[in-house]
Amino acid sequence: MRVFQLKGYKAMLVVACLLFGVMDLQARSLPDFTKMVEEYSPAVVNISTKQKPKKSLKERIAPHYKMPDLPEDSPLNDLFKHFFGAPHGPGGPGGSPHGPGFEGQSLGSGFIISKDGYLMTNHHVVDGADEIIVRLSDHREFKAELIGSDQRSDIALLKIEAEDLPVVAINETKDLKVGEWVLAIGSPFGFDHSVTQGIVSAKGRSLPRENYVPFIQTDVAINPGNSGGPLFNLDGEVVGINSQIYSRTGGFMGLSFAIPIDMAMNVVEQIKDKGFVTRGWLGVLIQDVTRELAESFGLSRPYGALVSQVQPGSPSEKAGLKTGDVILSFNGDEVANSASLPPMVGASPVDRPAEVEILRQGKRQTVEVLIGALPEDAELKMGSARSHPAQGNRIGVTVRELTSEEREHLGLEAEGGVLVSEIVAGPAQEAGIRKGDVLQMINNVWLKGVADFKEQVKELPEGKSVAVLVYRRQGPIFLALRLAEDE
Repeated sequence: MRVFQLKGYKAMLVVACLLFGVMDLQARSLPDFTKMVEEYSPAVVNISTKQKPKKSLKERIAPHYKMPDLPEDSPLNDLFKHFFGAPHGPGGPGGSPHGPGFEGQSLGSGFIISKDGYLMTNHHVVDGADEIIVRLSDHREFKAELIGSDQRSDIALLKIEAEDLPVVAINETKDLKVGEWVLAIGSPFGFDHSVTQGIVSAKGRSLPRENYVPFIQTDVAINPGNSGGPLFNLDGEVVGINSQIYSRTGGFMGLSFAIPIDMAMNVVEQIKDKGFVTRGWLGVLIQDVTRELAESFGLSRPYGALVSQVQPGSPSEKAGLKTGDVILSFNGDEVANSASLPPMVGASPVDRPAEVEILRQGKRQTVEVLIGALPEDAELKMGSARSHPAQGNRIGVTVRELTSEEREHLGLEAEGGVLVSEIVAGPAQEAGIRKGDVLQMINNVWLKGVADFKEQVKELPEGKSVAVLVYRRQGPIFLALRLAEDE
């Protein structure tokens, strides 16, 4: 009995040792950020801004305010006069306000990139500021000069008058890998030099209204006040600038986005050299190549950017790019999807040629495009659609010719196309075609009118996807149309 108990006790000790050994091994395998924080956190700064209101409280309210009729001995008379001065009317003009003007204040983060006082932050941190205060880790404060900022990339360059400042190390994001450990230092909610860690969740993320920035997605805890702060890799090198979070509550929810540092440095160098930022421009509207569209174009897999419209007078039009082309690579780099093309083009030097590999009518070819400068407003103006019934066909739609008034209303410059006036259950509806759409191209053939439409629909293959170019309120888009085998 005693021997059995001794064996059981020893066994428990062995198991406990093994468990503690595994836990110790796991603990030692996790990264230690302490040395990196000690070395590089002095280069991270807190940024606060002040913005004076354009008008005083009295100037904004008094013109629309009428002094209430109160008894002369009412204590409220002094209150109203304090904020709004004497009443307008027979009593004379209003007096000057006694209360001081209010000042707005925002908090953010930044980091020093040169010993002589250049530092980076987000554009939205300092946008509209009348005064920018930079506080260092040693509690020194400086008024900063805004050298320049770029709203599209959300980058701002500041300068403070100081020497021998601590600086961060910079690394290119091409070496950054998904799953890699990263660390952020910033001032969330005003708490200086807060450190949070996580991993890279994805690269090359495209966000709404931010398609020229290939964001780094992380699960690092980022909150208001972290904006403009650095994102470090394990070597203590800055790989990104924390810029945005995805949140339903306004707080951290596991989705944070950082601007790649190599892109940010390009913006900074342009601001230093010429005071503004230029980006490359092709002048095309593009969309993803789905599995069905890839099949219709003869691609072995879905990749590339499908051109749904070429803007008039753009570099693409001058180079001969056409609607229906699939851009497969840009300057030798494969275009994985439509979101990956704008950052490639945007980073290209203006007025320099670029080699664009395309797929057209099932054949690959290379086109040389002279890159233009991205206009301030590169978006196309799109109209709305109107509809009217006419003639049906085997894909489940009724179409008719467009009037000149409808073309003008829709903003259609090109001739041809047919208007979808009615739609019923069938292949067209399954493809996503809607009433009011203008069908412009079927299976790489431009439609001059209803006669061309009928001919192309008649020739549609069964059991195979074909591309249909549709023009609608949001702009042109390719859809994959497929007729069932038993049609």
